Amino acid sequence: MSNQKLTIVAKIVAKEEKRELVQSELLKLIPITRAEEGCLNYDLHQDNENPNLFLFYENWESRDLWQKHMQNDHLAQYLEATEGAVEEFVLNEMTIIG
Repeated sequence: MSNQKLTIVAKIVAKEEKRELVQSELLKLIPITRAEEGCLNYDLHQDNENPNLFLFYENWESRDLWQKHMQNDHLAQYLEATEGAVEEFVLNEMTIIG
């Protein structure tokens, strides 16, 4: 299964007073990640009703390449920069079935 295409849905809810910081840091991840091996798409969305809610929709060639991405320095830098600014983080690994 690790060679099968993988979809990631990551939900990030910023604390209201930290929304601009979190958004800015999330936007920094996009060009770096899109250039990574195995990244098919890496799209950031913001909820129309709740501007504190961000969602990444990602597709990767394989789970192995996604896990390599998860070990990169830019994600560690994002976590450090947004420490205490995120209210909720939920990550789902998904496989297309139809």
